[in-house]
Amino acid sequence: MPRAEVQPVPAQVGPEGRTRHEVARLLLEQGPMTAVEVADQLGISAAAVRRHLDALLADGEAETRDASRRGPRGRGRPAKNFLLTEAGRARFGHAYDDLASSAIRFLSEHAGEDAVKAFAEARVASLVGPHQDAITKHTDPAARAEALAAALTREGYAASTRQVGVGEQLCQHHCPVAHVAAEFPQLCEAETEAFAELLGTHVQRLATIARGDNVCTTHVPVVPTGHPATPAPGSTAPSPGRTARIPNGGKPA
Repeated sequence: MPRAEVQPVPAQVGPEGRTRHEVARLLLEQGPMTAVEVADQLGISAAAVRRHLDALLADGEAETRDASRRGPRGRGRPAKNFLLTEAGRARFGHAYDDLASSAIRFLSEHAGEDAVKAFAEARVASLVGPHQDAITKHTDPAARAEALAAALTREGYAASTRQVGVGEQLCQHHCPVAHVAAEFPQLCEAETEAFAELLGTHVQRLATIARGDNVCTTHVPVVPTGHPATPAPGSTAPSPGRTARIPNGGKPA
């Protein structure tokens, strides 16, 4: 089996960060390992290694399991093995984006653009479908937008809403598929169509991370009469006197 290609630690990271990266790299390549084993491999003290391991545990990048005992059990607490979690492995990067792009490119070449569109629609349906009842139970588009933002946050999109002019802006501060969507805008288009259906009103995409913007912004018109309104071009500033509403503090539930 070929050895995984591991990204080097960024040059701007300080000595503490470099050591922690090396601890994590060792767990990636050879784990599960005890703190003593990591210390022996890196040539630093076990106390220093435990400090870095504790930090990785606190950040959710590592977890522990009981180490298997060899020979009679000695005094003191049983040794713990440390291993990386999925979050810890993510610090080393991966080729998932390239794989996804290649797969969709293959689909496009062999089954056509309609197949790519169908895939995009199926993907967004699986994303928001489980939250449909929680969103559509509200009759007001603004309340639905807040519920949709909460659902997207749970799915890793760090979403929030804010009032802007005659409507709401749904902001997605993170996009897990941005690199793929940059090549296949059908992903963004299917997402926008699904949002319109869930919110019960037409919506307008103003910006996307896939196109190089800092946030994906969708305008949701909200008018008391129930008639849709068109947002002012380029309108991004919230109305005075209203603070942004961020579901769950912008953190995944």
